[in-house]
Parts: sequence; structure tokens; C-alpha cells
Amino acid sequence: MAQAETRYATDRRDPRLWFNSAPRHILPGLALAALIAALAFGLRLLPGVGVLSPLILAILIGMAFHNLIGTPAAAKPGVSFSLKRVLRAGIVLLGLQLTAQQVIAVGGVGVALIVTTLLATFAFTTWLGRALRIEPGLTQLIAAGSSICGASAVIATNTVTRARDEDVAYAVACVTIFGSLSMMLMPLVGGMLNMGPHAFGLWTGASIHEVAQVVAAAYARGQEAGEFGTIAKLTRVMMLAPMVLTLGAVAARRLRRQGGEAGRAAPPVPWFVLGFVAMVGLASTGWMPEGTKPFTTGMTQFLLATALAAMGLETDVRRLAAEGIRPALLGAGAWLFISLFSLALVLLLA
Repeated sequence: MAQAETRYATDRRDPRLWFNSAPRHILPGLALAALIAALAFGLRLLPGVGVLSPLILAILIGMAFHNLIGTPAAAKPGVSFSLKRVLRAGIVLLGLQLTAQQVIAVGGVGVALIVTTLLATFAFTTWLGRALRIEPGLTQLIAAGSSICGASAVIATNTVTRARDEDVAYAVACVTIFGSLSMMLMPLVGGMLNMGPHAFGLWTGASIHEVAQVVAAAYARGQEAGEFGTIAKLTRVMMLAPMVLTLGAVAARRLRRQGGEAGRAAPPVPWFVLGFVAMVGLASTGWMPEGTKPFTTGMTQFLLATALAAMGLETDVRRLAAEGIRPALLGAGAWLFISLFSLALVLLLA
């Protein structure tokens, strides 16, 4: 298996070799994630289960499979592929369900709310990390993952923080688990508070960690709430590159003060956001035949369910225990802060 993974990594440098070899490596994991997604859609046909989104069911089944049975080693490349490529493809297609007119409806207040929540959460998490005496690298990873876009932000931030691999794995597990809690709890809280679709969508988009988790939670309370939640979340995702640039500049300045050499780590560009915007533009033209909407909507939901199943297949609850209680408290504190702070702003302004 190690030789196969090495060959897979090497083959990706040559597009022709990757095309020939990649399907054999990603197929087991991709098939497993897709099977779980299909099972999630099937379970919704059972009495009482239909109230749950297939996206929520997919991640729950994936987590149960991983932690009770274990994700096979042969499935790891395909699971990683599903979590990255399939997820982004689903997000791009999701743009076909929105229009520019709906984006404009979010307004300047919504954008200001998102930016304020992001900055306040990052600052609070950094402060709490110092108070709990947690290493700065791990603190920044959890702060970025909680305030911006979950695992993607963790991995992107690590290009400039250069934290330990164990810290990256911990932060990813942390934001995934707490984001999943938000995904399941927020629709219930939104119903208890009788929040409108606009307010609930903004709340989920401004606070839940992962894009797919926002989609699952927001659409649980209707199409309009799902659209607002998706737009709000992708507004946060667009802030990933400037945030990483800022952290890189701070790290470089610190190294110069210490007499070291600042490495040049190029911040990742969330290209799938550009694809999403392009699809919104296409939908806004009115050129898409109305008869294609059920197909594109169903395909989008299945791709996102497959990605969430893969997320569950990579979520190991034991990682939280392995690093001790303090980083878990940091993740919980960041999760509670962004959830309550954004809720207060939404109830006050939206």
C-alpha cells in the first residue's frame, strides 16, 4: 500500500500518468463515500428519518463507519479525493441554484456582519489560546478553521504557521466535529427562535465551519434559508486568501525580528468559489432551461452528500482525546463564541 501511495503521489506530476493510475487508487474510497451517500438518501424514505437532511445522514453514517469499523487503507486516496474535488464540484454546481439578484439581497449589512464575526472570532480564539497556554501554531489553526472555513482554512493557514502534523490533524478533527454539532443543532435552535429564512441563513453562513455543513444546516429550513446560508458562507470562504496573506506577513515580520529568513508561502486561491460565482452568473442570465433544474439540483445534493460521507470517514473522535483537554476546550470555546456572537448580531441587525 505504501508503494501504491508513493506511486500515486509521483504520478500526479505527469498528467498522463495520473490519468492512467489515479482511478485505480481513488475508486475504492470514492465508491465507499458514494455508497454511504446513496444509503443516506435511501434512509430518508423510512418513517421518521425523512426530517433529517441526507447531508447530515451521510456524515453521521461516515463517522459511525470510521470510528466503529475503520476506514480501509485502500480507501484513503478516494476519500481524500471526495472530500476535496467532489466537494468543490458540488459547490460549483450549487451556483446554478442562485442568481445575482439573490446575492444582492444579502446586502451590505450581511457582509459587515460576516466580516465582524470572522475578525472577532479569530481575535477571541487567539486570546483564549494564550490563556489556556496552548502552542501558538495550534491556536492559529483552530482560530482560522473556526472563523473562516473549517479544514480548508486549517490546511491553508498551516502553509504559513508551519505547525506540527499532529496539530494539523487535531485542528481538522476539532473544527469538523464542532461544525457537525452546529450542523445538527442550529436547525433546531432556529426553529425554537422562529427565525426567518434570511436571518437563519445568515446565522449558519456566518458561524458554521465547513461549507458543506452550512449547506446541510441551512437547507434544512428551506430553499430560501439554504440560498442565504450558502452565499454568506462563500463570502467567508473568499476571505481565506487575505487572511492567510496577513498571517504570512505577520510570521515573516516575526522571523525578521528574530534574525531568521521568512519563507515565501503562496496563499491558496479558493478557485471553486470563482466557479460558484460563474455558475451564479450563468443562472442569472436565464439561459438555463427550466427542465434541467431538477437534474442539477439532485446531482448537487448527491455530490455534497458524498463529500460529507468522506468527511465522516476521516473524522476520528479519538484525536480530540489524544492531545488532551485544553485544545478541545479551545475548539469548544471558539465554536460557542462564533455561534453566540453571530446569533446576537443577526438578531440585532437582520
